[in-house]
Amino acid sequence: MSGHTVKEVARLSGVSVRALHHYDEIGLLKPAHVGANGYRYYGRAELLRLQQILFHRELGFSLEEIGRALDAAGFDQAAALKAHRSKLEAATRRYRQLIRTIDQTLASLEGEAKMEDKAMYRGFDPEKQAGYEKELVEKHGPGMQGHIDRARQGTAGWKQADYDAMQAEAEAIEAGMAKALTEGLPADGAAVKALMRRQHAWIAKSWNREPPAEAFTGLGQMYVDDPRFRDRYDGRQPGLAEYMAAAMKAYAERELD
Repeated sequence: MSGHTVKEVARLSGVSVRALHHYDEIGLLKPAHVGANGYRYYGRAELLRLQQILFHRELGFSLEEIGRALDAAGFDQAAALKAHRSKLEAATRRYRQLIRTIDQTLASLEGEAKMEDKAMYRGFDPEKQAGYEKELVEKHGPGMQGHIDRARQGTAGWKQADYDAMQAEAEAIEAGMAKALTEGLPADGAAVKALMRRQHAWIAKSWNREPPAEAFTGLGQMYVDDPRFRDRYDGRQPGLAEYMAAAMKAYAERELD
């Protein structure tokens, strides 16, 4: 029997070898067969299933949800692809609006055109944001609304450049943590501590208040407990969610108590 090895599938798909091993371990994507040499081999059916996994990930599904969907009785691959296409078309329309918002904001910043304050937020999904806030209040109680309002007040005067800078810093921290994990650095070591100092400052700016030890630790634990956060971090580097949680807990205990 022939087929693609893990390394070949990784090159074809852009999915890391470690992630493919993880998908095998959790039963999400098993190889077609394992050779006498212990190598995993993937056939056409497995490549198509991996494509479905990636489409579902792009649309925000957790790994657990993807597994249930793909293994459901009567799963129709062609119908799923058509549904993906419909959702992506809707997302494309929204992204085009977001791109127009970026272009208009840039023109405004460069003095080429005026821009109304309301126009700065065209293309964003207010229902999604409202849903996130409602979920937080339901989970943590009415007092959470005060924290949400305070955070909103802190960002009220932000310009597009402020949001861009926050996004860039979040990406840099996340990339640094993924690299530290692959290099086997301890979660309580000096290099990770420096990244956690930046993480704490980033959260403080987002929340418009300094997160105390308990809150910082709790946020890290949420990265593990909430499937959306876990999938986001582990999708980048398997094990990253728990590594982030451990690093945030260690930083809180040593620097915030």
